[in-house]
Amino acid sequence: MQTDPVLSIRDLVVEIPTRHALLRPVDAVSYDIAAGEILGVVGESGAGKSMAGNAVIGLLTPPARITSGEILLNGQRIDSLSREQMRRLRGKEIGMVFQDPLTSLNPLLRIGDQLTETMLEHLPISREEAEERAVKALEEVGIPAARQRVNSYPHEFSGGMRQRVVIALALCAEPSLVIADEPTTALDVSVQAQIIALLKRLCRERGTAVMLITHDMGVIAETADRVAVMYAGRLAELGPVRDVITDPRHPYTYGLMGSTPLASKGRKRLHQIPGSMPRLGQLPPGCAFAARCPRVEDRCQADPGPRISDTGGRAACWFPMQGLKPTAAEVEA
Repeated sequence: MQTDPVLSIRDLVVEIPTRHALLRPVDAVSYDIAAGEILGVVGESGAGKSMAGNAVIGLLTPPARITSGEILLNGQRIDSLSREQMRRLRGKEIGMVFQDPLTSLNPLLRIGDQLTETMLEHLPISREEAEERAVKALEEVGIPAARQRVNSYPHEFSGGMRQRVVIALALCAEPSLVIADEPTTALDVSVQAQIIALLKRLCRERGTAVMLITHDMGVIAETADRVAVMYAGRLAELGPVRDVITDPRHPYTYGLMGSTPLASKGRKRLHQIPGSMPRLGQLPPGCAFAARCPRVEDRCQADPGPRISDTGGRAACWFPMQGLKPTAAEVEA
């Protein structure tokens, strides 16, 4: 039985040099994902969620680049691989599910051909076997009449069915890791639930590790085993989903939880975190969340705050909320 994590990210730093400043959209981020585990990565737009995922799969858009840290897949370092080596790794060892399925599917090729070619590229099987596996893959993700629909083009499927096809494409070469970046955002609520349940079931059955990137705490609560909360490029909190949802330690996580409809039940309006996340080029000298935090102290204004690995706890905060009652500012309607 595998005990080592499938994916290990260690002190990962991604930088973007610009004319005015050196931006750091991912700042010393570390976490692991085990086989069969779903890690939810959550945060506001611009928090660094997708940038971390793109770093793992080698799809950073220049001038963005990894400047320090390590990314290990099944114990092997992959952040130093060449472009060609990463191309061979994608699909075979790392599957990808993106927000818009049309960006993952070739509109000019039949669905079956895309599945078949992916398997022939990465698996030692014959074309006949690949074609049969393509049908089974569509059946497995719930495509009705799969043997007939395998010859259809992407535009002949609905949005939800296209996303099912993308999941089949991501898993057909039996990868050990799947990165799902906002996989349900473009779908209606009922289809979202189906896609979440499908992804969860398939990855558990196969023992695949999943990095689920989203801004939706409802999706995280329903799907993930652990959650990594990101803010301004840094990891704010990391822990089991149930613990983070019911007992958030970082004030930012507390604000995220409080802004959900369930947590705001009985109020006339949803609780909200005041202000907005600072721009990467205008980060304050202290904690990036200090200007929005109701618990801010002088130390927060001067010091960026500890890393989770330094605290030995769950939150990267000088004054974590463990055992503390919310302030009046945090509970006001």
